[in-house]
Amino acid sequence: MIFGSTSIFEEEFWSIHESLGRLIKNANTDTVLLIDKAGQLITSAGNTSNLDLSSFCSLSAADFAATDQLASLIGEREFTTLFHQGEQENIYISLVGERVILAVLFSSRSNLGLVRIRVKQTADELSKIFSRIFMKIEEQSKAPYLDESFTKEAEDELDRLLG
Repeated sequence: MIFGSTSIFEEEFWSIHESLGRLIKNANTDTVLLIDKAGQLITSAGNTSNLDLSSFCSLSAADFAATDQLASLIGEREFTTLFHQGEQENIYISLVGERVILAVLFSSRSNLGLVRIRVKQTADELSKIFSRIFMKIEEQSKAPYLDESFTKEAEDELDRLLG
């Protein structure tokens, strides 16, 4: 799985999927999507066959961006959750950390209170997982690609070859 320009590490990938699977089971939901704030799908769980994922993800990110503007208009820093209630389906959207959106689709087989509690638990789990990912990415970006001894030996060899 790609997140930005860096691959998500396998351990974290499976941890994310386990968290999403538990959310579906424990909250009796149909579909769960993880979306970055730019509107790109990170991963999903559950039934996504009847969704236009690209449009859904883009609109969810735009929904959050618009809501951020509404929050600032009334003096709030941000709203971290959104809820849309329909006749058949509902959407509960929550911010995970500062970079990821968790969208949960559920029908009348579940209820908002249960979804809210389970999403909060899952968002806490996911925040920890994404923190580990971002920390690993930062560590990788700081690590030298070639150690200093290799660089020194390469420079010496080039000096010998070229003169």
